[in-house]
Amino acid sequence: MAHRNIRRRAGTRVGIAVGGLLVIAALLAAGCGGSAAGPLSAVGGPVAEPSAAAAAAPAPAVREGALGFTDNGTTAAGPATGGTGGVDGSGPLIVRTGQLDLQVADLEAAIRDAESAVTAVGGYVAGSQRSGDADRASASIMFRIPAARWTETLDALRKLGTKVLAEQTSSQEVTAQVVDLGARLANLRVTEAALQGIMEKATKIPDVLAVQEQLTGVRQQIEELTAQQQTLENQAALGTLTVNLTPPPAVAVTQVREGWDPAREIDQAAAALVGLGQGLAGAGIWLLIVGVPIFLAVGLLALIALVVVRRIRRTAPRPAATPPAAEA
Repeated sequence: MAHRNIRRRAGTRVGIAVGGLLVIAALLAAGCGGSAAGPLSAVGGPVAEPSAAAAAAPAPAVREGALGFTDNGTTAAGPATGGTGGVDGSGPLIVRTGQLDLQVADLEAAIRDAESAVTAVGGYVAGSQRSGDADRASASIMFRIPAARWTETLDALRKLGTKVLAEQTSSQEVTAQVVDLGARLANLRVTEAALQGIMEKATKIPDVLAVQEQLTGVRQQIEELTAQQQTLENQAALGTLTVNLTPPPAVAVTQVREGWDPAREIDQAAAALVGLGQGLAGAGIWLLIVGVPIFLAVGLLALIALVVVRRIRRTAPRPAATPPAAEA
């Protein structure tokens, strides 16, 4: 979307520039057709006429970055970088990025070895950051690596760690964007050359100022597109890899964690408490639903038996009293 908006703005500006050229050419045809005075500079002074040889000489081919473009929009191959996908015009332009997380035994030695491995293939350190101290120290380094040596360097960096914790890489082809920018730059340079020719023939200060304004706008567009093209070519020529280095956890901490885990103990205690509560709740439920009716039934039967026994005792005849024995 951003490239599409840039194209629209560039097309609008080029259209304005071409329209201005037509208007200025008409003014020049009407105002300086019979003038014998030489052309004026931007401040009104005379300027030298271009020589016939200079006017007849063809415009030089335009080269922007490693991929150059001629005035007719064709590409001109730049210097080779030694691999497909480099900025040499022989293959696609691919922007590579990645992140590599390594666990290392010696942080300082790993940093030195990583920097040596990258510089050996023509790369460099774009930025670095360190945090922590002693056993908790870690480092993050951003490397710029030549595209032709990307895979080779990535393999060498993996070997520096005792363990690869994480790895992520991505690529994006930008060949079409670079070619499009080159074609637009070629068109803008043709417009710029035409404006410069009109500037040399201008005889009136208003005409000169109008052409100068058009030239300023075209030059600004050329600089913006050139910066975009060079940025893409630089990103394609040198991939960006962020390497995070961390030492292994301390041995004492590892042993403590292996021997005693607070979270595990809390879970076990909570499980025991829940189990005890469930047992008590279950016993209460059984006592309420089963025990109480049984106790009530037994008590009722005992009460009935007691009442029956008492009534039987009341109604049963008492034995007669034995008369006393006669005295001898």
